Amino acid sequence: MRGFTGAGYDKGRPLLVQATWFAVLHLVFVQWWFPARWRPVLLRAFGARIGERVLIRHRVRVHWPWRLDVGDDVWIGEGAWLLNLEPITLGSDVCVSQEALLCTGSHQRRSRTFEFDNGPIRIEPGAWVAARAVVLRGVTVGAGAVVGAAAVARRDVAPGEVVTEGGA
Repeated sequence: MRGFTGAGYDKGRPLLVQATWFAVLHLVFVQWWFPARWRPVLLRAFGARIGERVLIRHRVRVHWPWRLDVGDDVWIGEGAWLLNLEPITLGSDVCVSQEALLCTGSHQRRSRTFEFDNGPIRIEPGAWVAARAVVLRGVTVGAGAVVGAAAVARRDVAPGEVVTEGGA
């Protein structure tokens, strides 16, 4: 890992913007006392595209707001983590439940230097990522599909499919 360079990965904003977002995220955004109705406003201020009637509970972490696109009538539960090194798109009427992880990052395991192997995540309209579920990089969760509690979506989930336990 000594030779890791992060080659090809662009964070999308200057270091000062990144640092400012991390300060705001940890000092304000995740806090229980920060009103839920202001979280979408704050994300928009940092470049996220957020629809109407979006509910984001406390302890939600968004790595890079400028790589987040959220439709209308979306709920994101307490403690969810949107680790969006690449874009995450949440369609309308999506629910991401408590402590779910949407992780767009990975590494090339056969690379001597363990370079990045990232990919976007898309959650299509009406889908549900249940409590403590994990959606990995490059995955699309189809319209109306469910990634059940504690399940792991390693591959695309077909529209209307339900993934449970061991995952897909």
